[in-house]
Amino acid sequence: MVELAAEKHVQYVISVEKKKDGFESVVMEHLRMNGAYWGLTTLDLLGKLQVVDQDEVISWVMQCQHESGGFGGNIGHDPHILYTLSAVQVLALFDKIHILDVAKVTNYIVELQNEDGSFSGDIWGEVDTRFSYIAICCLSLLHQLDKIDVEKAVNYIVRCKNLDGGFGCTPGGESHAGQIFCCVGALAITGALHHVDKDLLGWWLCERQVKSGGLNGRPEKLPDVCYSCCLLMTSILISQDLEKGGISDRPDDAVDVFHTYFGVAGLSLLEYPGVKAVDPAYALPVDVVNKILIGS
Repeated sequence: MVELAAEKHVQYVISVEKKKDGFESVVMEHLRMNGAYWGLTTLDLLGKLQVVDQDEVISWVMQCQHESGGFGGNIGHDPHILYTLSAVQVLALFDKIHILDVAKVTNYIVELQNEDGSFSGDIWGEVDTRFSYIAICCLSLLHQLDKIDVEKAVNYIVRCKNLDGGFGCTPGGESHAGQIFCCVGALAITGALHHVDKDLLGWWLCERQVKSGGLNGRPEKLPDVCYSCCLLMTSILISQDLEKGGISDRPDDAVDVFHTYFGVAGLSLLEYPGVKAVDPAYALPVDVVNKILIGS
């Protein structure tokens, strides 16, 4: 069986950041904060976080904070709840959450909760269960979950549950593996997993496996490594670029840092040797989450 080319992936992640004028860096310029989270978490899961300049990363992250308290995808960009979580997660990796004005970040997120319990991504008002997960995950990491109406937030997520056991982005929306990850993660953090029909949802997720062994995100779609977080070892390993490093969505496609992170995270859930344990609800290394939540 193909083995994980860990060192190649470390070099790939580092190269993406260094090649500021490269194609991947240019197209990701608006969501660089997410890229930093994916790349740095990959390095941490592989035990190589120390290869980056911690002070440089933290300085850049803090320059992305808006006066509202939220963070943008890059310096000078508008704030969004998605980038705000990534910023908090990056600081968590370096054990630097304490440098935040927690009240300011918390207020930014609290103001994005709507009357029905849902969350908007930013001031423009788009609603998605991804944003519910992001808000809940971020506030939990900041020990500020009690600042929102958790009951309403949970009830909204439950309204997005479908007859097939899956979850959509809004009530009545099609079940999708990405939304399921977010909704189940949010329910786990809030202690509300009893709302999940485990057998029915488990069946739906098992049905996502295609003939090649990979998993798709919804019926009749191609398999994609990023859904391996929900699992399968061989489909991840054969999607590696063994020469230059990185993992792609499926074999022979171009690699990117997003699929590299989710591929490594999937291997972590499968307890692949040499890969640190990842917390499936917080999408961070278990030791990072434990340090934040229980101080160990």
